[in-house]
Amino acid sequence: MRIVKVTYTAKAGFVAQNQINIQAVMADLRKLNSPGIMYHCCLSPDGQTFIHTAFQENEAAQKLLNELPSFIHFQQQLKAHGLEEPPKQELLTLVGSSKELF
Repeated sequence: MRIVKVTYTAKAGFVAQNQINIQAVMADLRKLNSPGIMYHCCLSPDGQTFIHTAFQENEAAQKLLNELPSFIHFQQQLKAHGLEEPPKQELLTLVGSSKELF
């Protein structure tokens, strides 16, 4: 299992578009209904800092997410128009979960 946490701060003028782009990714992931991907995104109280957490069962799940057209679009738009502070990526290790993940 691979767990990735990415945190970044979007420009104030790009926050709404970033949320739309994230919702498109989430909608596509729900349509795919892949049991090997759990992906969450939260917005910090400052209204600009996004925290993405992706749980991927294996490399195939990671590849599926990374090659998803809406995910590619989200990343391209964010890099081109929306970063106030660059992304910080952390690889996490699961200690425990209230539900079975995979």
